[in-house]
Amino acid sequence: MTDLLSAAAAEPKDFAANPKADPTHTYGARQSAVLNRAAFQRAVAEISAWPGYAPTPLVGLPGLAKRMGVGALAYKDESSRFGLGSFKALGGAYAVLRLLKRSLAAETGSEPTTEDILSGRHAEHIARITVCCATDGNHGRSVAWGAQTFGCRCVIFVHATVSQGRVDAIAQYGAEVRRLPGTYDEAIRQTARQAEANGWTVVSDTSYPGYTDIPRDVMQGYALMADEALRQMPAPPTHVLVQAGVGGMAAAICAHIWETLGPTRPRFVVVEPDKAACCLASVRAGTASSVSGELDTIMAGLACGETSILAWEILDEGADLFATVTDEAARLLMRLLAEGVEGDPPLVAGESAVAGLALVAAATGNPALREALGLSADSRVLVFGSEGDTDPVLYREIVGRDAARVRPPEPAAT
Repeated sequence: MTDLLSAAAAEPKDFAANPKADPTHTYGARQSAVLNRAAFQRAVAEISAWPGYAPTPLVGLPGLAKRMGVGALAYKDESSRFGLGSFKALGGAYAVLRLLKRSLAAETGSEPTTEDILSGRHAEHIARITVCCATDGNHGRSVAWGAQTFGCRCVIFVHATVSQGRVDAIAQYGAEVRRLPGTYDEAIRQTARQAEANGWTVVSDTSYPGYTDIPRDVMQGYALMADEALRQMPAPPTHVLVQAGVGGMAAAICAHIWETLGPTRPRFVVVEPDKAACCLASVRAGTASSVSGELDTIMAGLACGETSILAWEILDEGADLFATVTDEAARLLMRLLAEGVEGDPPLVAGESAVAGLALVAAATGNPALREALGLSADSRVLVFGSEGDTDPVLYREIVGRDAARVRPPEPAAT
């Protein structure tokens, strides 16, 4: 296990401090225009009332914390969220429901309750609505689940490198899945064209000029896991490391923690694959930017080349540091978590779940990075395990065994 950590520490990394970050900055009008307490309370009231809702575990990893030279390490394990295997269940499905309620309110003059929708009272109207999105896998699964749950039609577009396992996982919720050539960002543009041609509504987790309302709903749903984590920690974190694709999840977590803790907020770090680092490019450019290329990383949920403009409204001033990790570092951390360290419980962590931990591991072998992160023996580090084995075949290839052999299911109650 020490060898795995040492190997991860030796992997290449890149990082840049954010010159606009200032811990004394208040959560201001710019940020509140994107995500705010009133919208968060609406999302909490809705999602927490859904059947099957429960806060996901916050798992302490004292063994790994000791090896990494920090005081405490907390891992927010999203692998059980609504049975979908990732945090995305909080965003896409919530945005689908908000869309349906707005559509019904426009027709009837009043917004229906969720119970009205689930009862089938508006089934005829809802059945005429088609939602669609481009996905690396997890967001599409959430949108498909939301569409099936609330009764509308769903078409999901996947790009060239999305695995068949992730396609099958989406299709099981009744969505029509269409594969497109090219990257995730190219699939986003093709999805927008298809939606306009067919009268469908895009439910995307990224935003771009002229398209912000629905991504805002998606992000607001994500904030729920940050709220859970703050409530579950015995003391607030000093450091929060969050992985990013387009930046929506990172921005949602940053916003909620910033708004909640104010000037006592922790140091916030955004971590990306080195092959798809659009947020790192953005901080260096000083504006929401993009990167080109194949974006071919095993961290499929993070294989995005264009920063969300809404996310950047938060991260531009809210994130202290941006950094990258390699695919090999992700593989090593997946195996390390599956084995457990010095009594830590074994965890099933997918490829996109471990980026934050991989960066902390990198800091153990890089004094300059450790100083930039501000890590010490007293640091309380919070990371978000955004997915479990959402691609079981790839997980088995990397870890060497199935998720059930890493963490066997608990026996049924008698």
